Amino acid sequence: MTPANARISKDCVLGCVLAGGQSRRMGGGDKTLIDLNGKSMLEIILNRLTPQVSQIVLNANGDPERFAQFQFPVEPDPIGGFAGPLAGVLAGLGHARRNLPHVSHVVSVAGDTPFYPANLVDRFLGAVPGGEPVIALASSSDKLHPVFGLWPVALYNDLHDWLSTGQSGKVLAFVDRHDSIEVGFELDQATGLDPFFNANRPDDLETARNAASLLSS
Repeated sequence: MTPANARISKDCVLGCVLAGGQSRRMGGGDKTLIDLNGKSMLEIILNRLTPQVSQIVLNANGDPERFAQFQFPVEPDPIGGFAGPLAGVLAGLGHARRNLPHVSHVVSVAGDTPFYPANLVDRFLGAVPGGEPVIALASSSDKLHPVFGLWPVALYNDLHDWLSTGQSGKVLAFVDRHDSIEVGFELDQATGLDPFFNANRPDDLETARNAASLLSS
């Protein structure tokens, strides 16, 4: 058992990119595959996540071959009916339980938020106790971003039962059942954007491309 005051190692963290949304406001399709100045949004997200975790899994429904170029396993939602981001979190927790016995936590990352903090996982790990199943959620500018969270694998059964019995798919409805902590982040100095800016609509793509240009210059 990990002592309560011990820091969780990033080697025990699986990154899970939630790319399974229906992208209605973007007109459908895989918005995470949209090009931002020569790189897809997903490529930018993965480049930022890879140094922060030991392994990565993609959560997406439909044909997994469309993500084959990234060479990461793809897990569909284990609960039908597009149950929202919690279904993606459950997919990540399930992947860890089945395949990665050394992994104790899953960090969830939105598939439409390319400029999230490069120290996201480090900040999460510094905030949660090592020996207790505490959920960490990101915030910025007094706003909570519950899709960006650190989830103990030990919560798999409870989350599975929660979604299987038709409970609310809203992240905070489930989080309220458990101990949790909010981890705050500042504006991104390089882009001037909120680090959790997400490209939800076609109009957001220009902002994302401008930010991508600033980061690559």
